[in-house]
Amino acid sequence: MYRPAALLAAASFLSIASAQQVGTNTAEVHPSLTWYKCAAGGSCTAQAGKVTLDANWRWTHTTTGSTNCYTGNTWDATLCPDNVTCAKNCALDGADYSGTYGVTTSGNALTLKFVTPNSNGKNVGSRLYLMASDSAYELFKVMGQEFTFDVDVSQLPCGLNGAVYFSEMDADGGMAKYANNKAGAKYGTGYCDSQCPRDLKFINGEANVAGWTGSSANSGTGNYGSCCSEMDIWEANSVSAAYTPHPCDVTSQTRCTGSQCGYPSRYSGVCDPDGCDFNSYRQGDTGFYGPGKTVDTTKKFTVVTQFITSDGTANGTLTEIKRIYVQNGVVIANSSNKISGISTSFNSITTDYCNQQKAAFGDTTSFQNHGGLTTMGNSLKRGGVLVLSVWDDYAVNMLWLDSTYPTDCTKAGCARGTCPTSSGVPSEVESSAASAQVIYSNIRVGPIGSTYSGTTSTTTKTSTTSTKTSSTTKTSGTTSKTTTTTASGAQQTHYGQCGGQGWT
Repeated sequence: MYRPAALLAAASFLSIASAQQVGTNTAEVHPSLTWYKCAAGGSCTAQAGKVTLDANWRWTHTTTGSTNCYTGNTWDATLCPDNVTCAKNCALDGADYSGTYGVTTSGNALTLKFVTPNSNGKNVGSRLYLMASDSAYELFKVMGQEFTFDVDVSQLPCGLNGAVYFSEMDADGGMAKYANNKAGAKYGTGYCDSQCPRDLKFINGEANVAGWTGSSANSGTGNYGSCCSEMDIWEANSVSAAYTPHPCDVTSQTRCTGSQCGYPSRYSGVCDPDGCDFNSYRQGDTGFYGPGKTVDTTKKFTVVTQFITSDGTANGTLTEIKRIYVQNGVVIANSSNKISGISTSFNSITTDYCNQQKAAFGDTTSFQNHGGLTTMGNSLKRGGVLVLSVWDDYAVNMLWLDSTYPTDCTKAGCARGTCPTSSGVPSEVESSAASAQVIYSNIRVGPIGSTYSGTTSTTTKTSTTSTKTSSTTKTSGTTSKTTTTTASGAQQTHYGQCGGQGWT
């Protein structure tokens, strides 16, 4: 999938970049976010969580003052003559979450606004991590369990992506490994994903100054990237949705350079950039997800992702990643494949599904080459940091998610949603969809069947119509009410959540 670079929509005195030292101009106060651990039978216990903003959004300045270390798409040559010196000279400051970034919380709900006007211009997009404490990320180990959340994508149009995923980051943001990283998880350091993004300004406690080349007015790429396995639980707007595992050869966050990053050859790297995705529209069911469809995106709904193992325990081999929805009290099974050459029995991600899908679509076997579900499962056993974001796509306008991509393609697998191939241009959506937002709420994790409830649903469809009947069978689990939003305080802007190049 494409993951573009971050940029601030207007030049300002507080130009943004990430850093490794700690600034004192703005106090870092993490917004609170309640989430839930559930037990077999559906009893769920509230957890007092918090969120922190990714380091690439924050203001970086000298440790002794307020001079920018990075302005526009250029490093200060005096403060940052090399990677190590730059990291020692530059401090990462606290964030004004609501005022600058449009990030607010209320109870168990997190609202991310797409565009937020502020005193420095405007902020576009954001990426946050769930915290276990003020200095450590929460590590989720979901093998043999299910991960569930409620989402409202009704205000996410074509070209936008509200994403929820696990990345195999270090819980402390890399502080223990890298002596010069004084900021750590508290300030959102240590990001990595399967695209091995090279637009991160600091990696492994050092700046990414060497080889830095501007790629837009406010962003660029350096010689280094940051790689790790990534489980995309949810990438979606109101038109299309996908979930996708991306395994890597490396364990935990790993700095890369050159071909290891998948650059300039996309498939030369240590990670699988494409993944094995399940997008209902791409798999031929055009009436399943969207406004007024089986999963009606004009209303809030629940997303359940189950990580099925060979022996039903956390120690088994990952054999299936299963998707379930709940809306208006009705449990909705995921759509089944309708593409010729792929079994119509598939409605989840398995090894057989991935093999048949790659063959039918003529895609590369990068997913299999990097170990497929087995390697992804090993990463999930080690634990992943929960990432929540909203972003637009400076690389290919999010067409890989919600339109036809490549745009001139007519073969199976290229149609991914109903958005026009001319849609999603960042300069346009940042204006026309400036009021867009996504709300994530009621996050819970627990044994299979413990995190949701509702009546079962039987759904039949032709290409664009669907009918639904419900039985009174109860699914074990729990329901919790959600609320909406408001929090506290910082600065930066569009960062297409993961960086990197490519599509899935």
